[in-house]
Amino acid sequence: MADRPGNQQSALVELRFGNQVAMKAEAHLTPSGLLAIGALVSSILLSVAPIIWSARRRPY
Repeated sequence: MADRPGNQQSALVELRFGNQVAMKAEAHLTPSGLLAIGALVSSILLSVAPIIWSARRRPY
């Protein structure tokens, strides 16, 4: 998938706690990057259930 230069999603978050603490996070994503993140998150979520199931199984 070829991403065009103007085809980006962006997000900006700024948090302030009083006058001493300030945090800022910024992200720029292309559509193919967003698909890659979705694939990674879904693979992590799908692999959690078998891991927990096998860890909770009692050995015989």
